[in-house]
Amino acid sequence: MTSILAQQAGGGSSIFSLLPFLIILLLFVPLFLNGRKQRRQMAETQAMQQALEDGDVVVTTSGLRGTIVDASYEDTIDLEIAEGVVTTWLRAAIREKVATDEATEETVAEPADKDASENKPTIH
Repeated sequence: MTSILAQQAGGGSSIFSLLPFLIILLLFVPLFLNGRKQRRQMAETQAMQQALEDGDVVVTTSGLRGTIVDASYEDTIDLEIAEGVVTTWLRAAIREKVATDEATEETVAEPADKDASENKPTIH
């Protein structure tokens, strides 16, 4: 009888000895997956920054919106932030490329074909 109790106690301790390793594993798996996701996003951003061309509308990391005037340099680009105002920025300071206004105008023009009678009030 005492040997059965000793076996049960011994079997339970093996589970508790694995518990720290399982906890460590559960903590490091999400860290590993987040690191992969972050590296992929960084690579996409760097590819976008290297593919910038003249005429692209971009937003900088500080929120400034401008049009690229000169993208011929390796590390810098020239942005026109207002008519006649050109500033030089590092390519790394470009956060995103904005869709052109032509594409947004097409999507806005489509809902304008609604029937005008829908907006008239009805009197009962």
